[in-house]
Amino acid sequence: MNSIVILAAGLFPTEPYPLYLLDSAEGVVCCDGALERWLEHTPSARPIAVVGDMDSLPQDLQERFSSCLVPVAEQDYNDLTKAMRWVLSVHPEVSEIVILGATGLREDHTVGNLGLLMDYHRLLDLGDRRVSMVSDFGTAFAVTDSCDLHLGEGRRISLFSADNTLRITSEGLQWPLDDVVFDAWWKATLNRTTSPIVSLHFNHPSAVLVMVD
Repeated sequence: MNSIVILAAGLFPTEPYPLYLLDSAEGVVCCDGALERWLEHTPSARPIAVVGDMDSLPQDLQERFSSCLVPVAEQDYNDLTKAMRWVLSVHPEVSEIVILGATGLREDHTVGNLGLLMDYHRLLDLGDRRVSMVSDFGTAFAVTDSCDLHLGEGRRISLFSADNTLRITSEGLQWPLDDVVFDAWWKATLNRTTSPIVSLHFNHPSAVLVMVD
């Protein structure tokens, strides 16, 4: 499979774009309880795997989908990370992973999952794989070094970094990042693209979360 969707148990998407990604996916991996919500939307849904500790998946669904259950009892990582690890180990050929349902409902889960999106480049061997989180409200992804982002003109964009030694110069943003010191989360938020391509130039490799809508 070239692309796989991981469906987490946050806010289930309702907007056309994330639903299109879900409905057209080559394969869908559910974080245990997310399967129940998917079935409410698509009764004929069939995941390629249901990964997690199974604490939020009803017993009848565990029996119905027993052939694709992947129980992982350890609690060092959350179900989203367990699903990511499963995808990378079982489908190493995958080139794109889209995560749906990772935000909403619980703010602590939202913050944690967005933080993990940056950490996956350090925790997991992603290589050149594209990994993004998509919701009804926008798309988030991580970059780790200088790059050109083909986003389109007039998009709202925010950047987050936990590295106060990082300096970024930019082109294509309404408010350039050249003087930003990343010592607080809000420092590079609420910006807007002014050209189809945004160029970011890092002074050293570092994980940065990019959110666009």
